[in-house]
Amino acid sequence: MNFRNGVFPRIKSLKPGGLLAVGTAVLVLLLAGCSGRDTLQYKDRTVEEIYDWAMGYMEKGQYRYAAVAFDEVERQHPYSSWARRAQLMSAYAYYMANKYEEAILAAERFISLHPGNKDVAYAYYLVGISYYEQIADVRRDQKTTEQALAALAEVVRRFPQSEYARDARLKIDLAQDHLAGKEMEVGRFYQKTGEFMAAINRYKTVVEKYQTTSHVPEALHRMVEVYLSLGIIPEAQKAAAVLGYNYPKSKWYARSYDLMQQYGNK
Repeated sequence: MNFRNGVFPRIKSLKPGGLLAVGTAVLVLLLAGCSGRDTLQYKDRTVEEIYDWAMGYMEKGQYRYAAVAFDEVERQHPYSSWARRAQLMSAYAYYMANKYEEAILAAERFISLHPGNKDVAYAYYLVGISYYEQIADVRRDQKTTEQALAALAEVVRRFPQSEYARDARLKIDLAQDHLAGKEMEVGRFYQKTGEFMAAINRYKTVVEKYQTTSHVPEALHRMVEVYLSLGIIPEAQKAAAVLGYNYPKSKWYARSYDLMQQYGNK
C-alpha cells in the first residue's frame, strides 16, 4: 500500500454534491519569486470551486497549497459535508507534503469530530503512518517509534479486517525491529565499557520483548559473551542452548558454539 503514489481509497474520488453554490472568498496561493514565501490573493469563488481548486493542487503534487485550500473549505463552512471531506483531505495533503505534525493534528481532529464516519479507519491509519515516517536513527531517542507503534496498534485493534490493519501489522514489525536495534546498540555500548549487568538487561529485553525481530540471535550470542566474561558458565550455556535450538544455522550460534568450546563447557 503506497500512499506516496497517490493511492487514497475512496476519499480522493469524493466530490461534495447536493449543496447550493455559495459565493465566497478563496485564497489563491502564489509563490513569491525570489523570497520563496507564500503570498495570498483573494478572489470570489463558490465553495465547489474551492474544493475543486484544492483537488487541482493535489493532482499537480502541490500538497502544501492543497492543504491550505482544504482548510479554507472547512473554515468558511464548518458544518457542511464539504468540511467533513476537506478535513480528511487536508490531513492527507499535509502528510504528502511531509508536514507530519499538521497531518496528525488534522487526522486526530477528524477522528474526534466524526468517530463513526466510514473513513475514520483511514484517519487512524494516517496518524500511525505519519509517526512511522518520522522514525529516527537507532542512535537517537525512540519516542516517535513508540508513538508509531501505539498508533498502528490502534488501527489493528479497531479495524482488524481492514486493508489499513494489514499494512499496519507490517509496519509494527518493522518498528519493533527498530526498537530492538536501539536496545542492542545500548547493550553493545555497556558491554564494551564493562557494565556487564546493564548489557545483559538490554539483551534480555530484546529476547523477551522483541522475540520476532531479527536482533534476537545476536542478543543471545552477546548474552553468552557477557556471562562468560563474568564467569557465569551455566547462564552462558543456557543462552547458547536457546540460540542453538532456535537458530541452529545462524552465524551467531556458530560464534557462541566456538566460545563454549573454548571454555570447555565447564
